[in-house]
Amino acid sequence: MQPTTDFDAARLARSLLRRSRQGALATLMAGSGDPYCSLVNVASHADGSPILLISRLALHTRNILADARVSLMLDERGPGDPLEGSRIMLAGRAEQASGDQMAILRRRYLNAHPSAEVFVNFKDFSFFRIIPAAAHVVAGFGRIVDLGSEQFLTDISDAGALLEAEQGAIDHMNADHREVMNLYATRLLGAKTGDWHCTGCDPDGMDLQSGTITLRLDFPRRIVTPAALRQVLSELADQARAAASMGALS
Repeated sequence: MQPTTDFDAARLARSLLRRSRQGALATLMAGSGDPYCSLVNVASHADGSPILLISRLALHTRNILADARVSLMLDERGPGDPLEGSRIMLAGRAEQASGDQMAILRRRYLNAHPSAEVFVNFKDFSFFRIIPAAAHVVAGFGRIVDLGSEQFLTDISDAGALLEAEQGAIDHMNADHREVMNLYATRLLGAKTGDWHCTGCDPDGMDLQSGTITLRLDFPRRIVTPAALRQVLSELADQARAAASMGALS
């Protein structure tokens, strides 16, 4: 279905992938192939693909190990009629993490869900990454678009240096620049003052979180190095401070 009004479906999909912390996971029942749906916590890989931390004791995990095909719905979870909110339905395959993948999935998941530190090392828990093939985007009446994964996942093929430095940058921002985090949230994204901190950086933007509220700060240009990250964060901080000054004068 084609949208009746212009809107950026790819940007919406990327935003929901980065901001969502829960989703409805659909798997196929082992043996019968019947559909099965469950609620799961999610985080995002550097490219935007969803990360799951799930137990082999759970039915959905046993289903995935028998048939890796899954669907995941992510939605705005805002007030009012949920059908008026934006949501995306991803179709793809769930891959269990191993080897070099494990470190980045673990790190990014725990940044988004620090309470999972309590059970992350339990032997029955494993990290899975959903590799999307497509997304069905719904943003209200007449705003329904199908996207291929290349339209909403972030290209990280040239961003090795940035991803290697990501956690150090997150730790630095959260330890030394919490005031700036708050300015990003309140002055650039229109949020309320809170305990804002960074949970992730990638070539396209930064993820911010305060309690259960999540935000996405898009960068004005693609960045792939630590030096470029420092520069763009400084520019955004200047914009936020300028906006704060203007607000104080009005």
